[in-house]
Amino acid sequence: MSNGAVTADVLAYIPSPSQGVWHIGAFPLRAYALCIIIGIIVAIWWGERRWQQRGGQQGAILDVAMFAVPFGLVGGRLYHVATDWQKYFGADGHPIDALKIYQGGLGIWGAVFLGGVGAWIGCRVYRIPLPALGDAIAPPILLAQAIGRLGNYFNQELYGRKTDLPWGLEIYLRFDDQGKLDMMNGVSTGVVDKVVQPTFLYEMIWNLLIVVLLVQIDKRYRIGHGRLFALYVAGYCLGRFVVELLRDDEATKIAGIRINSFTSAIVFLAAVAYFVFATKGRETADQLQPSTVSRPWPWQIGALRAAGAESEAASKAAAAADAVAPKHAAATKDELSGATAESEPSAAESEKDESEKGADGSGKSEVAEANTAADEPDLTKSVNSGNEPDTTDDDSKESETSDTEQGKVATSKKDD
Repeated sequence: MSNGAVTADVLAYIPSPSQGVWHIGAFPLRAYALCIIIGIIVAIWWGERRWQQRGGQQGAILDVAMFAVPFGLVGGRLYHVATDWQKYFGADGHPIDALKIYQGGLGIWGAVFLGGVGAWIGCRVYRIPLPALGDAIAPPILLAQAIGRLGNYFNQELYGRKTDLPWGLEIYLRFDDQGKLDMMNGVSTGVVDKVVQPTFLYEMIWNLLIVVLLVQIDKRYRIGHGRLFALYVAGYCLGRFVVELLRDDEATKIAGIRINSFTSAIVFLAAVAYFVFATKGRETADQLQPSTVSRPWPWQIGALRAAGAESEAASKAAAAADAVAPKHAAATKDELSGATAESEPSAAESEKDESEKGADGSGKSEVAEANTAADEPDLTKSVNSGNEPDTTDDDSKESETSDTEQGKVATSKKDD
């Protein structure tokens, strides 16, 4: 029964691949490199879709990736060599092996850091906002990391302590053609060396969960200005910190703690701080458009310089236009206000005009007519003010004479 129980446990373990390298003629096809390449392709493809959904220009992610990917590979290798320097520069190390990236060994922290520097350069060349681009590619990058963890599985690396859990990972001994032990490039004989915690699998599953979480948060809250990228970094660091506690492979330590644990904690705090204090909301589609028309490749140095000059000229022209626009708007506002003041009377003048209008709407009030009559001379007096004598008395005499004559006529008619 005891032997049967042991056999059942062993059958439940996760087997490792028998090899991680296949030779096609003289060309070695490495599963580790293949997983990284697939991850990069998926990240660029999905990143392009996300960027265009946000209103960005097609091809922008590929353009920036041409800068970011080489920087990221170099950064990942530098971090690995720096944290495991004794393997290459120690007593039994070979410095030339530091250049053999195909043997495995990429530190994600260095890859993200120098990859970010490359992305910054690309964004500067094409005049694209780096925080917005980071938000678009955050979930794709983490998905690429999950795919890359499969390369650790083929290389039989990034595993944890020994375990008897049913999902433990079997590590095989591998030998080359000469019968020498070569865990990286050799082929397994089927002999199980040990059963360990599959920490690469834990990290891969954690990464996939964070990818789903990031996508849902982005859809619901429309994260922008680099805050989604900060969430990606914080989420990854949290999972990586826990995974590091389960590992016991050779690594540089500080005060008995693996250096990757320190890095995870520090970067996690920095990412959370950025998420809290960064600008809220999301960039508009207009803000994502590049300010340069040309799109040279990174190796086209002359074209890059020309594009930089073009972008700088466009930026200066836009700044000059923005500076002139407020002045023009202010001048236009003053002209409009002046025209309004000339065309429309003031309140006092309007009130005065209303007071001068007559009750019948003829245009002048009684007071105004009286004042006018007082100011204007009498036409009758003006006519008689010359050499001709005043006929007022004559008119009164004529009036009296006519009355007398009318009386006489009446008497004569009565007598008749």
